[in-house]
Amino acid sequence: MTKAASKPEAEPARVDGRRERGRSSHKRIVEAMMELIVGGDLAPSAARVAEEAGIGLRTVFRHFDDMDALYAEITATITERVMPIAVAPYPDQDWRANVRDMVRRRVRVFEIMLPFRLAANIKRYQSPFLMGQYSQVVMLERELLLRLLPGPVLTDRINVEALCAALSFQNWRALRHDQGLPTEEAGTVTMHIVDALLATIGEPA
Repeated sequence: MTKAASKPEAEPARVDGRRERGRSSHKRIVEAMMELIVGGDLAPSAARVAEEAGIGLRTVFRHFDDMDALYAEITATITERVMPIAVAPYPDQDWRANVRDMVRRRVRVFEIMLPFRLAANIKRYQSPFLMGQYSQVVMLERELLLRLLPGPVLTDRINVEALCAALSFQNWRALRHDQGLPTEEAGTVTMHIVDALLATIGEPA
């Protein structure tokens, strides 16, 4: 009786163990990919990810059908980190102050995203998923800025486009990656550009 009663409990335990190992492997793969990218390997192969994670290559592809699936998981992880910063409500203050606040937010967000967006940029022309993500993020960055601008300012197309460019990731990448400025200096330069633009925009009627 005792042996017979114990069997139904043993199988769920084995299943739970396999699931736990599966979750552990999945997490290790994602973390390994992210660590490689942060460490400067912007286009790690599946074999390199497997080596970093300490698992077999076949295990990687059991969890992810292809590298796009792995990039999708990383995108979700990074989005979870940065969206609370990017979309947090702004104080009830002058719109110019909110735009300056956006500069400070984007410094934080872009620094978190920098290595991953550099990595995605390498692959996006061969990846419909990454190209789609790129377009969505660019549109979101633009939309979040336009929401802060009063109606009369939105009619000033040249200055609006200039603000969008100044607050874009492409500008941040140029300052940080291409020009090699440290984070604080890149943030100061961005604020300087934005302040110069704000000074040219007339007060809405």
